[in-house]
Amino acid sequence: MFPHEQPPLSQRIRAWLPFLASALLAAVALRLVWDAPWLGAVLAAAAAYVFWSRRRERSKLRSLAASGQTDELVRQWEQAVHDLPHSDTLIPLIHATAYTSSGLTDRARQALERGERSGSWESAAEHRLIVETLLDAFEGERQSAVDKAERLTGMPLPPVGPMMRARIVELRQALRAFARAFAHLSSPKDAAVLRRASHKNPLIHWPFRYAAAVVFIDHGKLADAQRLLRDAPEWPNESAFASFQEELVQRSHAPTSTS
Repeated sequence: MFPHEQPPLSQRIRAWLPFLASALLAAVALRLVWDAPWLGAVLAAAAAYVFWSRRRERSKLRSLAASGQTDELVRQWEQAVHDLPHSDTLIPLIHATAYTSSGLTDRARQALERGERSGSWESAAEHRLIVETLLDAFEGERQSAVDKAERLTGMPLPPVGPMMRARIVELRQALRAFARAFAHLSSPKDAAVLRRASHKNPLIHWPFRYAAAVVFIDHGKLADAQRLLRDAPEWPNESAFASFQEELVQRSHAPTSTS
C-alpha cells in the first residue's frame, strides 16, 4: 500500500528469491530442451510451481483484504513485519490501517495511540496521514479529511525511481478523490480514479470502493453504484461500513439521489 516505505535490503532479497529462482529454472529448462528434453520439462515444471505459489500467496492476501476478515488480515501482516526494525511503530500502524480498511474506526484510533513516538513515527508521517484522512471521512469530519488529503498531495516525493514515484502520485490522487467523495465535492472522473486504486491497493479496497459508489450516486449513475456494492462482506455492527452499506444501497435504488 505504501510503496516507498521499504523493508531492509535482506528482507527484500528474500522476497525476490522465488522470482529469481523461477527465472533461473526457466532459463536452464530452455537451454536443456534440445539436449535433455525430460530434464528440461522437469525444470520448467519446477519454475512454474515456484512462480505459481508466489502468485497464489499474493492473491490470497488480496482476497483476505477484500473479504473483511480483519483479525486474520492483522495476523498475516504481523507475521510479515514482526522482525523488522521499529516494529513498535510499524505494527500499530499496520493494525490501524487494517482496522480502517474494515471501518473499525475506534479500534484504528486505539492502535494509533499505541504507536511508539520515536524518530520512526515521524518518518511514517505520510502513512499516518493516509490513515487519518480515511478515519476523518468515516467519522464525519469531512473538511478535515479534505484538508489532510490536500496536505498529502503537497508533500515532497521521496527519492525513488520513476515507476515508484508514479505509484505514490496515483495513491495520493486517489486519497484526494476519496476525501472529495465523502465531502460530496467530487467530479465524475473521481470514480475511475477510486476504482483503479481499489484494485491496486487491496488493503484499502473497500474505503475506495465505497467512495466510488458515493461519486456514482452523487452523479446519478445508480446502476454503477449498485454493481460496486453488490459483493460487500457482512460487516460487524461496530464497523462504520455496516451503516454505509445500508445507506448507499438504499440511495442507489432511489429514483433520484441528493447530496
